[in-house]
Amino acid sequence: MFGIVPDIDPGIASLVIVPLFIFFARICDVTIGTMRIIFVARGMKMIAPILGFIEVFIWIIAIGQIFQNLTNPLNYLAYAAGFGTGNYVGMLIEERLAMGLSLIRIITQRDATNLIDYLRAAGYGVTVFDAQGKLGPGKVIFSVIKRKNIKDVENAIHEFAPKAFYSVEDIRRTAEGTFPIAASPTPFRLLRNTRRGK
Repeated sequence: MFGIVPDIDPGIASLVIVPLFIFFARICDVTIGTMRIIFVARGMKMIAPILGFIEVFIWIIAIGQIFQNLTNPLNYLAYAAGFGTGNYVGMLIEERLAMGLSLIRIITQRDATNLIDYLRAAGYGVTVFDAQGKLGPGKVIFSVIKRKNIKDVENAIHEFAPKAFYSVEDIRRTAEGTFPIAASPTPFRLLRNTRRGK
């Protein structure tokens, strides 16, 4: 009948519902905690305190359930499993959000003209230095980009300078800069106007 809520067996609640609640509560609070730490490392000071409050609030609820059910070993397993899962989920969410900036450093001994032209045409700020390496002269290319554009730049490197060495580093703070306004074209879209580098 409508409006009638069936009674839940206390044994089922203790063995199933409480561990599941602890597991998902831990996923939530550890996910938030992982993102909070990442935001602090990126200098996002306004978001971190809010996430910290939510994180601790959920943690208190989860740990309270454990103290109320100390004799059930499933609660401890759920607590540990939720912690591990929460770390993974937090990193996955932060990676999908792709907030912040990164420095990409490209080192190549081959002609990098097409790569440089592509990056500049796509709206990226590019700084180029002549360099001397173990095997002879080369080019060092620096560009500060949005994290969401890393894949586009990597695709350009693989297309126009496939033998180049490159590294990507996170940046905490910048002043000014040149960044693409709209979605960047793919390297294949520019092949009509740009000759492949040697």
